[in-house]
Amino acid sequence: MAQPAQDEIPEPDRVEGAPHPRETLALFGHERAEDEFLAAFTIGRLHHGWLITGPLGVGKATLAWRIARFLLATPEGGGLFAAPPPASLEVPADHPVARRMAALSEGRFFLLRRAWDEKAKRLKTQITVEEVRRMKAFFALSAADGGRRVAIVDPADEMNVSAANALLKLLEEPPEGVTILLVCHQPSRLLPTLRSRCRELRLSALSPEDMARALTAAGVEAGDPQALAELAGGSAGEAIRVANLEGVKLYAALVGLLSTLPRLDRARLVALADAASGKGAEPQFELMLTLIDLFLARVARAGTLRLLPPEAVPGEGDLIARLAPDARAARLWADLAQTLGNRARRGRAVNLDPAALLMDMVLRIDETAAQLA
Repeated sequence: MAQPAQDEIPEPDRVEGAPHPRETLALFGHERAEDEFLAAFTIGRLHHGWLITGPLGVGKATLAWRIARFLLATPEGGGLFAAPPPASLEVPADHPVARRMAALSEGRFFLLRRAWDEKAKRLKTQITVEEVRRMKAFFALSAADGGRRVAIVDPADEMNVSAANALLKLLEEPPEGVTILLVCHQPSRLLPTLRSRCRELRLSALSPEDMARALTAAGVEAGDPQALAELAGGSAGEAIRVANLEGVKLYAALVGLLSTLPRLDRARLVALADAASGKGAEPQFELMLTLIDLFLARVARAGTLRLLPPEAVPGEGDLIARLAPDARAARLWADLAQTLGNRARRGRAVNLDPAALLMDMVLRIDETAAQLA
């Protein structure tokens, strides 16, 4: 089999249905993190390693690309006649650096991510030490050009142990003028020594207002930004998936079905399972599993805190209040969420019929509701 062309290889750091972070020039809701980096840059305290953390899809990679463009497009030094300090990380789309970055042709930039496995004809499951060695060699070759050089590791969570150790050595003895930006969803999975070598920029979940702005900029119809913010946990990447798969409508159907608990409407259950598990409906099936887990988590949290979350869809608040009136009920729902999560993983591993898996999960929810009733 012939090797696929470069533009045919899937990008492991791209969210389906959304522009790649390098194509996204605007960033919303993370002004504090941008200001923190800009302040370090302005006073000359630029760390070699920056760890950008936060929930999945919240804008970490977009910030990393903004910082990389900024560093490579901003002139160094200047002495007495230097320009005033930059007021933002903004780089115009028509700037030569921005154009080269978008085309992945910038000679002072290295992108470290999962590589294509030619033998298996698929992307590797981890970032390997060979890729880190390629980055180290790149820095050595590009040193003669002078000036700043930047690398993005996206995500750092996917490095295997050997790759993480190799990157640690690079950060312990960083090349002159190099800045490495690590995008990380779960910092606890990184080596503590690796984390200690980086300065952290922590991003938080987006507000409904910032979510709507981010989705509009990405060309996605926001619909109900409050609902998307609730279902996506403030993650723009997850909100794009929910919006593209009509997830709000799917969640409304799930809430409508569960409103019949503990006398579950079996006909509605069959219809919902069929809609989320038919031929070509794999994305809807995965989203439905996510929405079931999300609903149970919202029920358990509301019962524990005795505080209802903002409604994602009409009727959800009344349903949650009825299912989780106290901490005892909350514990039952939390235990069920863990049980169903494990069952979903096993079911997918053995290719269990999606409709059967969904029906079984909802029937177990019905059993718990009957027990509480």
